[in-house]
Amino acid sequence: MDELFEQAAREAPENAPPLADRMRPKTLDEFVGQADAVGPGTSIRHAAETDRLFSMILWGPPGCGKTTLARIIAKTTKSNFKQISAVLSGVKEIRAVIESAKAERSLRRRRTVLFVDEIHRFNKSQQDAFLGHVESGLITLIGATTENPSFEVIPALLSRCRVITLSPLSEADIRTIVERAIGNADQGLGKTGLQITDDGLDHIVRTAYGDARTALNSLELAASLMVQRIEKGEGRGKPSNPIGVEDVARALREKALLYDKSGEEHYNLISALHKSIRGSDPDGAVYWLGRMLSAGEDPRYIARRLIRMASEDIGNADPEALGVVMNAAEAYRYLGSPEGELALVQAAVYLAAAPKSNRLYTAWHEVQDEIQNSGPLPVPLHIRNAPTALMKGLGYGKDYKYAHDYEGAYTEQQYLPDRLAGRRFYIPADRGYERTITERLEKWRRQNGRGPASAEDDLPNSNGDDENRT
Repeated sequence: MDELFEQAAREAPENAPPLADRMRPKTLDEFVGQADAVGPGTSIRHAAETDRLFSMILWGPPGCGKTTLARIIAKTTKSNFKQISAVLSGVKEIRAVIESAKAERSLRRRRTVLFVDEIHRFNKSQQDAFLGHVESGLITLIGATTENPSFEVIPALLSRCRVITLSPLSEADIRTIVERAIGNADQGLGKTGLQITDDGLDHIVRTAYGDARTALNSLELAASLMVQRIEKGEGRGKPSNPIGVEDVARALREKALLYDKSGEEHYNLISALHKSIRGSDPDGAVYWLGRMLSAGEDPRYIARRLIRMASEDIGNADPEALGVVMNAAEAYRYLGSPEGELALVQAAVYLAAAPKSNRLYTAWHEVQDEIQNSGPLPVPLHIRNAPTALMKGLGYGKDYKYAHDYEGAYTEQQYLPDRLAGRRFYIPADRGYERTITERLEKWRRQNGRGPASAEDDLPNSNGDDENRT
């Protein structure tokens, strides 16, 4: 068995395409996932099978199958397939494709399908170059983008294409793709006789985050590592020893498995990060953020959690906090890893060092409970909209006080439903900018003879068990 494995390893060409490229499905039936977009009865499948292809924009995250799907469609319809990347191409390349399409139509009577990867990278003039040819039917355009086409594709071109939304592949889909690659003797790793442990497979699936290319690249790296160990004669490097989680982790330059099957450690780490920030410990925040990134956590997921923390645990105690985190998330989206990760570190440290308040969180939950309990209470007449004479006659808007007509742009007026008059949901903390908010509200209430803001006793219990919040 060892000799067969070594022979297979030696025969593998050094310039062979990557495993992810070799394992691309050739037909729609082989395509894994995206049943809503390409399954039986869908517009794409019908168009491909009846050779009535339409221009489209495939919108979805990396590794969800956009390029593969475009190739399958072109092959199914027997069209002339051309592919360009908006990152590397310009108007010159577009013109060359157009000339090729004219020749195909004239000499072979074949339609040309042009696949433009990352079409959102083309500027307006470059996108304009497609318009007439898409409209005339000279080319059928299939654009692929990870960005919202509503913002990144010009309206004139977008109106001539159908947007097909693709989702990240499910863990079950990724598992199927990886298992196929392991067992496939023609294009995959089948000839090597390599196997993979359940934990090793789980690690590849979990850290792929719905990206088939990432999963297959991880598998290929781990297999390559095993081949090297066999060539060096190391004890574990034998096909009888399947690829384990340690091999996968080492291939990805990560530490040993940090996320178990149940996902408990995943939630433990995000909980530790959240509680470190809530507890104003920047050192703990940086450490747990580093642990999550080193374990392969999606930085975009971390950014989303930091955005939540900015409102839940800091809120108006530091109104700048939310903007800092949003800017960090945008910086990561622009830079990617590893450069963009430092922006997330900056945001986490800022949040940890910021004054804390959960008063927005408690106010919001109290409002939700009240709405659930009291139902849709009527809007007081004086603050209702009164666009018609009938509504005015019914008292809509009567006696409404326009705040800007009063000193300081404030006057006493009831805004809550009658049943809730005088109820206070938001009571600022005596920290950070919320101290200023408290002073302002107390000034207005003294002006109305209503007294200062109520004491802590008026608050819902904010010190209870919060373990489920993270």
